[in-house]
Amino acid sequence: MTTILTFFVWCVLFILCWPLALLALVLAPLVWLVALPFRLAGAAIGGVLALVKALFFLPARLLGGRP
Repeated sequence: MTTILTFFVWCVLFILCWPLALLALVLAPLVWLVALPFRLAGAAIGGVLALVKALFFLPARLLGGRP
């Protein structure tokens, strides 16, 4: 659904201002490549925080606390 909506928005932009639409088409993969390390770092930090949370709640789970 998001892909179709993005395509229609791009078509409207292409009709209104075709140089800007072509620039967006060329720059989109570059923006994705620049943002990729930040997404990977976010996933790693989320995993570390989940591990810390699991270690923090481990004594309560071992003693029979509610999940």
